[in-house]
Amino acid sequence: MSDLTLRASELDAGDELAARRAEFLLDPSSGPEAGDPVVYLDGNSLGALPVSVPGRVEDVVRRQWGELRIRSWEESGWWTAPERIGDRIAPLVGAAAGQIVVGDSTSVNVFKALVGAVRLVDDRRDEILVDATTFPTDGYIAGSAARLTGRTLRPVTPAEVPAALSDRTAAVLLNHVDYRTGRLHDLPGLTAAVRAAGAIAVWDLCHSAGALPVGLDEHGVDLAVGCTYKYLNGGPGSPAYLYVRRGLQDRFDSPLPGWNSHAEPFGMHPGYEPAPGAARGRVGTPDILSMLALEAALDVWRGVSIEAVRAKSLALTDFFLECVAAYLPAGRVESLTPVAHEERGSQVALRCDDAGDVMKRLIDRGVIGDFRHPDVLRFGFTPLYVGFADVERAARVLGAVVRG
Repeated sequence: MSDLTLRASELDAGDELAARRAEFLLDPSSGPEAGDPVVYLDGNSLGALPVSVPGRVEDVVRRQWGELRIRSWEESGWWTAPERIGDRIAPLVGAAAGQIVVGDSTSVNVFKALVGAVRLVDDRRDEILVDATTFPTDGYIAGSAARLTGRTLRPVTPAEVPAALSDRTAAVLLNHVDYRTGRLHDLPGLTAAVRAAGAIAVWDLCHSAGALPVGLDEHGVDLAVGCTYKYLNGGPGSPAYLYVRRGLQDRFDSPLPGWNSHAEPFGMHPGYEPAPGAARGRVGTPDILSMLALEAALDVWRGVSIEAVRAKSLALTDFFLECVAAYLPAGRVESLTPVAHEERGSQVALRCDDAGDVMKRLIDRGVIGDFRHPDVLRFGFTPLYVGFADVERAARVLGAVVRG
């Protein structure tokens, strides 16, 4: 047994979150070596399936839909699900209840938040700043929002935001964690700078919610959006969420005023009057099947401290980088992920010349990460079900693959 293998065993023995692994359906073995465990390091793209979800979904389909049918909107709590589930996500992103509504995709919520942000400020503010390194869809949506509101779109890096702010800035759309490199951006500092400039901050939390503390209320974030199928394990296509700070809710003017967000949704009035609170972020009929699957998935967070998750995330990524340095030839890969904890999310991105082929061979040997064009190996560390032995094995297999 190597020193790193022994270290991994000792770290797993002292892991306060280790028991949470049993709450997920994970492959017991894989690969050419009989009994080798599958190492799933792609939870930053799609979280693993919590064991509670299949039975809950079956009940939703067979009993709530199959037997109760229309009665389930009231008797099974379908109507209140968007706000109820939002309140369950709230502690994971540092928000008090009543500020998050679940529904629609991340892209739709980015659109609602960004146009809503522009409508909250003076018309003389004619510029939207967008993270130049953002996930492509956020950039596409920001461009559309700028055209629709008659604003100019200006891409800047997060580091350039403070200097780019002016009395022309209406809103700023930023990613909390860079999806390619895993760099964690300074949400408290950037939010304070945006607010001091009189603009509205909109944060995309897709790669941070469920992996590290966010502190939306503490840091005065105005608007935020995020997906639920990564670190929140809600399943493929699970609905996203929209956070509207309580102090802005009575002025938030959604560009998608659907019947579900009407103050009297069943009144069928020709004129629109928005509902109070977070409910004005709703649009149309909630996607009940995926929404209630998400609600079941959130059961794994009962009794879990997001601070404990963050501590383990940093320990996992530290250990992975140590193992990579030990098992791989010097200079074979380059880490794009910051070493400093305050600048690191919950993933490690490694630049590798033949990254696409390397990832295919890793997957064949039971180490599941993903490839980002043109040369990035991306590994996500989900502390609720990834252990230190997983990390050591992943780095060891990576070393064997790159050595040929």
